[in-house]
Amino acid sequence: MEIIILLILGLLAGTIGSLIGLGGGIIIVPALLFLGGSTSLISEVTPQIAAGTSLLVIIFAGLSSTIAYYKQKTVDYKSGLILFIGGGPAGILGAWVNKQLNVDTFSFWFGFFMIFISFVLMFKDKFKPLKRNLNKGVWSTYTDSFGNEQTYGFQPITGIIIAFIVGFLGGLLGIGGGSLMVPTLILLFRFPVHTAVATSMLLLFLTSTTSSIAYIYMGNVNWIFGLALIPGAWLGGKIGPKINQKLPSKTVVILLRIVLIIVGVQLIYEGLF
Repeated sequence: MEIIILLILGLLAGTIGSLIGLGGGIIIVPALLFLGGSTSLISEVTPQIAAGTSLLVIIFAGLSSTIAYYKQKTVDYKSGLILFIGGGPAGILGAWVNKQLNVDTFSFWFGFFMIFISFVLMFKDKFKPLKRNLNKGVWSTYTDSFGNEQTYGFQPITGIIIAFIVGFLGGLLGIGGGSLMVPTLILLFRFPVHTAVATSMLLLFLTSTTSSIAYIYMGNVNWIFGLALIPGAWLGGKIGPKINQKLPSKTVVILLRIVLIIVGVQLIYEGLF
């Protein structure tokens, strides 16, 4: 029974996470804590074990979805690798700080921030991106199915700093950082929505790999749970991109906003109780 529940949980996390670029940790971490602490369906886990196990699973969900998005030609590999320069080391730092910090207090305020970001996305078209210099930085042009061109990109140092912050928060909470990276790519760097989601999954795959190494070293991974979650997450990582490809950008943003609100409420609840 325990294995079946985890397989289904992994499938849901992988599908939803890869659909909107958040990775699935936002589902796995609270679900493990709830199922282990409030039910008898699985054995109890600590917040550190939940975060470490989640990051291990995100590696496979991220790899699976990155392969799927590669076939759709929506992954910006150059941008993803540059952002990883900041996000990779930061994920390790976040994992280490996890055991030092009062995570409950942090989760409470971070939850409010997630809800705030959700409402900011309502006005994304009116949001001014960071100052551009097309002669410097990483810039690309995306042409949608209607033939409309959209230029997007960022200055490397700016991207690396922001990725460091996002990677740190992702490693700290075990959610991978996609809940911040996708809005950042859309709002500040003007990434097309589908490209932002696909690139976020590449970055999540890379940063979760480095972050999980730290959690494994500290012994904060439940390998039985992880091995049960991975098959479903891998399959979900293939299903999410297929659904994403068929949805308009506005629909993807709406789904992203809904999930951010749910994440925010969950984090506030965890911080309080």
